[in-house]
Amino acid sequence: MLRRTLGLTDRGWRTFKRGVLSCAIANLVLMAPMCILLLLVRDLMAHLEFGAPLPALAPYLAAVLLVLALVAVTQLLEYKSTYGPVYEESARKREGIAEHLRMLPLSFFGKRDLSDLTNTIMKDCADQERLFMHVVPQLFGTGISSAIVVVGAIAFDWRLGIAAFWPLPVATAIMAAASRSTRRKVEEKEVRRLEMVESVQEYLDCVREIRATNRSSVFLADLREKLFGFERAQVASELATGAMISSGQAFLKLGIATTVLGGAALLLSGDVDFLIYFAFLLVVTRVYDPINVVLQSSVELMEMRHSIRRTNSLAEERPMTGSSDFCPIGHDVAFEDVSFSYGGTDEPVLAHVTFTAKEDEVTALVGPSGSGKSTCAKLACRFWDPDAGRVTVGGVDAAGIDPEALLADFSVVFQDVALFDETVMDNIRIGREGASDEEVFAAARAANCDSFVSRLPQGYATRIGENGARLSGGERQRISIARALLKDAPVVLLDEATASLDVENETEVQDALGRLLAGKTVIVIAHRMRTVMAADHVVVLDGGRVAEQGAPADLMAKDGIFARMVRLQTENARWAL
Repeated sequence: MLRRTLGLTDRGWRTFKRGVLSCAIANLVLMAPMCILLLLVRDLMAHLEFGAPLPALAPYLAAVLLVLALVAVTQLLEYKSTYGPVYEESARKREGIAEHLRMLPLSFFGKRDLSDLTNTIMKDCADQERLFMHVVPQLFGTGISSAIVVVGAIAFDWRLGIAAFWPLPVATAIMAAASRSTRRKVEEKEVRRLEMVESVQEYLDCVREIRATNRSSVFLADLREKLFGFERAQVASELATGAMISSGQAFLKLGIATTVLGGAALLLSGDVDFLIYFAFLLVVTRVYDPINVVLQSSVELMEMRHSIRRTNSLAEERPMTGSSDFCPIGHDVAFEDVSFSYGGTDEPVLAHVTFTAKEDEVTALVGPSGSGKSTCAKLACRFWDPDAGRVTVGGVDAAGIDPEALLADFSVVFQDVALFDETVMDNIRIGREGASDEEVFAAARAANCDSFVSRLPQGYATRIGENGARLSGGERQRISIARALLKDAPVVLLDEATASLDVENETEVQDALGRLLAGKTVIVIAHRMRTVMAADHVVVLDGGRVAEQGAPADLMAKDGIFARMVRLQTENARWAL
């Protein structure tokens, strides 16, 4: 239960137990100097009271050197059992989260805000890294070592033991009573912080639109309120935690006072001798220091519960799994009575869709915006799984195949292009890792990239900025097309692949696609009817259903939705200012 609460891996859990043990040993070794001092005081008192010879210094110096060596060894052991392994565990956790995210269906990302996921991967992991390095091992280690000392002290003299340590259960009760209210304040602070981060992220993402619509003052006022809301929540959280810690520490200080007074009374009555009284004074002044640190650390542990819950909830999301053995017979993509809705909503995006995109043919998906064309393409390559029906590739149900094994046979060019802040060469080579430079150049030429790459400062070695920020929309789309051409997969999905190209470039890219896509299963989503008219098969979607399908000429003769779309686009082509 503790391992799950802390969100540790198998290796991290073993490391955690070693860290706790090493911290406990290190704390106990730090009590050794008090033992040496106590022995020295005993010998000096024997000399003063009974005339015994002065104690020899050599044994004490040797004991001091031995203790110093033990302290050095145990502190080094504690460091190696916490700091280094914690960094490794943090790296494993980040890699594990990234690997888990890679296997999740896209429906998950539709439900989660990008800033929230970024916050989980970066800040939550960093906070937990600090927690496991500075807080949790010391918390448990100090608890173990303090318990040993307390039990030993009470066993040695129960009267002085109770006088020294009675505040411990009282302080624990105070912390427990205040923890629920304090935890609510801490969680409220975390909620307000996340709202603030999301608002800042939204402002940075939409700054162009905000300025264009002259909404800067309104948006900044809302952002300012989010910032002040977080500040107020943080102040309230710190006041609550500060009051809780101060109350607990105040009661702990009473332990020293009662030890002094109770021990003095016992000393005067002759019930204890001075040496025992002095020993308890040493213990009580030493043992409360690490306990005070534990009290302060408990607040950090309370603050971490929110981030640990977030990382644990992320790990509990079910990934898309399947067989890695994908052996299709051909590459026909067939939709068999497929229904689908996003996020489990009642409103279906697709309802009972049935059609087949055959190998060595171009199948065009057309229809009004929101009719489900892009959703069909994403279901085909298993970015989602259908709610009902099935999608097969080469006769194999895609829902039973590992997404990576399935996508190895797909080249995809979506309307929204995703590029990385790397060179043009690296962005194209993502299509096929290990491709030679000449193969990359050939794909780039086929996608008509040479014309704009030649104008870049370092040509194909030029970094293009975050998501290709230094390129135009058409240039970004051509890189995406070159990436798909380089992959040369048997199934090609083109979702408005030429939408951002001018007429001249569109014609050249279409010629290249026509030459290089021969023999493949091609699914094209396009609004331009001159692109669709060259398809072998057209599927017309309307309201998430298949309204018509067939060859373009047959659909024109039918004079239905497809024919009306062609006429409307022809009329729009004659529109002028």
